[in-house]
Formats: sequence, structure tokens, C-alpha cells
Amino acid sequence: MAYSVKTSSTNFQNKTHLKEFCSIFKALDFIGGRWKVNILAYLFEHDSLRFKELKRLLEGISERMLSAKLKELESDGLITKETFPEVPPRVEYKLTEFGRTLRPVLESLNEWGKATNSSK
Repeated sequence: MAYSVKTSSTNFQNKTHLKEFCSIFKALDFIGGRWKVNILAYLFEHDSLRFKELKRLLEGISERMLSAKLKELESDGLITKETFPEVPPRVEYKLTEFGRTLRPVLESLNEWGKATNSSK
């Protein structure tokens, strides 16, 4: 069920302001949430993945949620969706050059996360 965003809401205005003036918030908006980082991580490991392969790898994700997150990552320019003219149609997802620039960032976050686990 699609919904429209109320652009006059305080929440929308705050988010828009933060995206404009806070680079960290803008970066986290690209990868935030439970599934985006996991999708990107699997695409770093593989050259390309099909929808069902991603669904199998991401335990607990619904098809609807996976579809939504893939669309978000694609609209943000982090992944591409390639459809092959076959019967049945084959669709593969790959990282873009822009998406690949996230690898060192996510690796650093991973290392930081490991360090915070051992320091508690």
C-alpha cells in the first residue's frame, strides 16, 4: 500500500533539513534500516544476484520488503536492475560504481562495531 508523504509535517521538514546540512545523516539515509546494508553486503560478495537468491540469503525478509528496498537502492543509484529478455524473464541486481564506493565505509563500520562489542 503506497502512501503519500505529508510535506508540511514537522518530521518531513526536519528530515529534509538534516539531509541538506548534515552529511552523516545523508549518508545514513542511503544505507539506513535493517535490510539495505545486508543487501549491499551480499552484492559486495557476489558479482550479481537474482531476486530469489537475495530472498534466500536474507532470512526473514518478505518479498514485499525486499522489493521495496531494492527499489530504494536502485533509485538512490547504489544498485542496478538488469532484465534479460528470456522466458521466464531473468532479473539480476548489481552494484553501481557509486554503490561500490560504500565498501570501505561499510568495512570501517563493521570494524568499529566489532570493537564496540569487545569494549563493553
